[in-house]
Amino acid sequence: MKLVIVTGLSGSGKTTALNTLEDLGHYCIDNLPLLLLEPFGRILLDSGDQRFEQAAIGIDARNHGTELEGLKSVLDTLRQRGVDVEILYLEAADETLIKRYSETRRRHPLSDDRHPLIEAIQLERAILGPFLNAADLRIDTTRMNVHQLRDLIRRRVGERPEGELSLLFESFGFKHGVPNDSDFVYDVRCLPNPYWRPDLRPLTGRDPAVAGFLENDPDVHRMHESISGFLEHWIPSFEADGRAYLTVSIGCTGGQHRSVYLVERLSRHFRERGHQVLVRHRELP
Repeated sequence: MKLVIVTGLSGSGKTTALNTLEDLGHYCIDNLPLLLLEPFGRILLDSGDQRFEQAAIGIDARNHGTELEGLKSVLDTLRQRGVDVEILYLEAADETLIKRYSETRRRHPLSDDRHPLIEAIQLERAILGPFLNAADLRIDTTRMNVHQLRDLIRRRVGERPEGELSLLFESFGFKHGVPNDSDFVYDVRCLPNPYWRPDLRPLTGRDPAVAGFLENDPDVHRMHESISGFLEHWIPSFEADGRAYLTVSIGCTGGQHRSVYLVERLSRHFRERGHQVLVRHRELP
């Protein structure tokens, strides 16, 4: 039995994630108290019902702090009983969460007369610390729309073959901020920048002209060899440790040329070696 725990900040997309998993065949329950997590998993496992072979539950910050302190013990118990537990943690920048709440006019579950919205968000981050520390997959939805989040959940969680590592290469622009959900971040701003060529400026790293420009520089090849060599060496160790997800982010200034090119090249490199590889270009439409 596989059980996905969907948690994270209110307004970050937990409902969208649960709905997506439900569409993929998971039996879903939202807002389950943490004290019911172990009995819930045990009942589904003991039932032997095929409907519950894949389940997902939503847990939020309305649980008491003392309950969250026992999270590790609950997860250990479930795993010892044979439940394959994954924690999916969703988050977003404070400014993004405030904007989303202002647009929907919904009330944050922790906001009240003593805690305005921004304080409620900060309180929620603190309360959910144990889940963040235990998360198998962390997704920052700050620069995602609903459709992008659904697609990412479907590809990374729903379509990941059991026992295989899901490897995501993501390009981004440093001027828009570093992704919070990365396991490794590489800065490639030291490489020649196609932006300064007027004919290449409107293109992206997926265009042959930009690729040709970058491939004429030996440092680009050395950068690719350094990153791919590091990952080739360490990915087997992550797999042996039971890791299900690995996110590698490549950043340049704007996230349009150099980082995009290297993400495309690295993704081809690791697909050819039999890895399940996904690609995301954060700054491209």
